[in-house]
Amino acid sequence: MGHIAQSFVDARRAGRSLPDYPGTVPVALADAYAVQDAAIALNEAEIGGWKVGRINPPIDGVDRLAGPIFTSQIVEATAEPVAMPVFVGGFAAAEAEFLLRIGVTPPAGKTRFTHEEAAALIDAVHVGIEIASSPLAAINDLGAAVTISDFGNNNGLVIGAAIRDWQRAEIDSWPLAVAIDGDVIGTGKAEDMLDGPVGAARFLFELMAERGIALKPGQWISSGAVTGVHAVRIGERIEARFGTDLAVECTIKAS
Repeated sequence: MGHIAQSFVDARRAGRSLPDYPGTVPVALADAYAVQDAAIALNEAEIGGWKVGRINPPIDGVDRLAGPIFTSQIVEATAEPVAMPVFVGGFAAAEAEFLLRIGVTPPAGKTRFTHEEAAALIDAVHVGIEIASSPLAAINDLGAAVTISDFGNNNGLVIGAAIRDWQRAEIDSWPLAVAIDGDVIGTGKAEDMLDGPVGAARFLFELMAERGIALKPGQWISSGAVTGVHAVRIGERIEARFGTDLAVECTIKAS
């Protein structure tokens, strides 16, 4: 597992692609997270948040996965769309996501959370874009365990505007859309994604408790691709639209 982790970390640092999975393809989630843990240790970078994605169909009853988002790859949206890097020859996609900010450290030793308990640990929700990119082009074709093993296929986060009074804004029912170079390519609502953004936070709190990883106030939770996973290319302009009046944009560049 150390070789797999080192291969992914080296490829990411060099901005190069990998033609094949660098070792025996993991199947069990525990093996995949063991590779992820080893890669996190090798990367020696501050973690500023965690992405949560869907496993469909579920593996052993588990329907979500998680991966680290490093602080150096988290940026705030600006008036001019920020350029976000992807791996040329690898996998590259953009996703419209609600971004939840942890306000309170989950209680030590607590391994199960209700929806309400999870929501109480969140102090803000923003609109945003997750950049899903990996040196391995086939990462999503090889199953959820492979996605987990390479940082959950994350390569950045664009933080847009905060949602006012998010607890009562009924964000699960907001219509979302993603446009590439002005053309809408995906729509959806968070209410159609399992138990919504707060459910993604609940899952993460429980998973991190099981893994023995402490979450910190200020870290972000990228809660899942509401409109789908949309392939992107160098130079394209991505716009994620949330409800009637919020949007966030970025462009795509080579890593």
